[in-house]
Amino acid sequence: MEDKTFGLLELMYTDLKSELKEIKTNLSRKSDKTDIVRIENEYGKKLDALFDGYKQTFEKLQEHDKRFSDIDSALDNLSARVSSQSSKLEVLEGGRKK
Repeated sequence: MEDKTFGLLELMYTDLKSELKEIKTNLSRKSDKTDIVRIENEYGKKLDALFDGYKQTFEKLQEHDKRFSDIDSALDNLSARVSSQSSKLEVLEGGRKK
């Protein structure tokens, strides 16, 4: 009788051990899924904020590039006008010296 009882206890222990392993596996899977969702939520917001900052920086950079190209063309026009005025002054001064 003791052998049968011991056998039954051993069988129950084996079943309980396998069930605990299964529960542990399910919990780890479940916690992995919830961890993934939590990470996606936390870092998703941070990534969105970083992307928005990048977008704003890029747009500002484009504005500055446009302004600098406008300034460059204005400086080229001024440089051409100064050259033209210098040439005219040289002609006028050359005529005066004679």
